[in-house]
Amino acid sequence: MMSNQSKHILVTGGTGAVGKHLTNLLLKNGYQVSHLSRNRGTDPRIKTFLWDVPKGQIDEQCIDDADVIIHLAGAGIADERWNDERKKELMDSRAQSIKLIYDLMRRKPNKVTRIISAAAIGYYGDRADDVLTEESAPGQGFMPECCIAWEKAVDEGKALGLSITKFRTGVVLDKNEGALPQMAKPIKFFVGAPLGTGKQWVPWIHWADVAGMYLFALEHDQLQGVFNMAAPNPATNQQLMKAIARQLHRPLWPIKVPAFIFKMLMGEMSTLVLGSTRVSPQKIKDAGYQFQYPDLGEALKDIYG
Repeated sequence: MMSNQSKHILVTGGTGAVGKHLTNLLLKNGYQVSHLSRNRGTDPRIKTFLWDVPKGQIDEQCIDDADVIIHLAGAGIADERWNDERKKELMDSRAQSIKLIYDLMRRKPNKVTRIISAAAIGYYGDRADDVLTEESAPGQGFMPECCIAWEKAVDEGKALGLSITKFRTGVVLDKNEGALPQMAKPIKFFVGAPLGTGKQWVPWIHWADVAGMYLFALEHDQLQGVFNMAAPNPATNQQLMKAIARQLHRPLWPIKVPAFIFKMLMGEMSTLVLGSTRVSPQKIKDAGYQFQYPDLGEALKDIYG
């Protein structure tokens, strides 16, 4: 078996929040890491190769030393309001980006054996209280459509003889990036309240478990197929907001922010806040992964501590 020191990992989306945490963890564990990115990196430990997905441009040397590609690239789902143009960008940044890599691999000899790719819990859509496993059917609407296209594009690597692992990622809790700062902001200003009914399930996960799961996949070659990436103790929106308020020593208003306000402010994107997705991570637990932060209170304590 190849030692970590001689294993080279190419990470796409390596400068994003998850990418940064994962890069540090991989380097700490003795892997060689390079990034495939839109911009030159500033980290002297990492070689950065450039690509431009909309233009179909990619530095062909990026796969020369790579043994495994971890594919995290994709435009931020909640960064801008969804219109047709933005939706296309969200789809293309995921599906076209991996296609660009596969096209290169067809043209050029390489030693890549595995693709470990991000996917999203959005695959299931808004499903009320149903407990969802990897076998559950996809939901309805733009998010499931986007996720199906993304996973299908990743799966095309099977035709190249690649081993494929996909992680359907939930709401990653990170102090400075993603959903948590947005949820914490009104609470910090003493105007925090549950959103919509407050009963919708939020498939949360601590950032350290996200990075940990990618490392686990890397160290277990036999781990193939799709896995839910969410903590084993899901929380409702109301429970999550309460737990954040407790951690920040702030009160939570007993009223709830009505759903129509989000629909007005966010349009179709309001499904991200109001949708309910309760997923089971039993499959990755059965494979041997042990969660560092299975409990929401402990996770937030670590993040804000």
